[in-house]
Amino acid sequence: MNLSMPKCKITVLKRTLNKDLIGEYIEDQYKDIKPCEVFKDGQQMIIDPNTAKVPEGFCDWAWADIRKDIITIAAGGNIIGMKKKGTVITGCSDWFRPVIFKVERIE
Repeated sequence: MNLSMPKCKITVLKRTLNKDLIGEYIEDQYKDIKPCEVFKDGQQMIIDPNTAKVPEGFCDWAWADIRKDIITIAAGGNIIGMKKKGTVITGCSDWFRPVIFKVERIE
């Protein structure tokens, strides 16, 4: 039996910068960091969760962080409290400059 999960759309909702944390915890020589340069706000991509490959151009760190949420949504899961079923808001765990993503199941 071939069980294939539907594709998902990933949207970059926003790139953030936690200047207070940077100011307190990052050494002076590195304090000029900017928001993530891998993604752009509003960027969208369609991915196939059936493959274990990181999509071309996607940050490995962010992919590792959000992969479990992608699989949950693609496998038919829904997140309690979300207005739209088949959707999750998730993010990269670079807490100095995290990226917030929306993942949507494409039916």
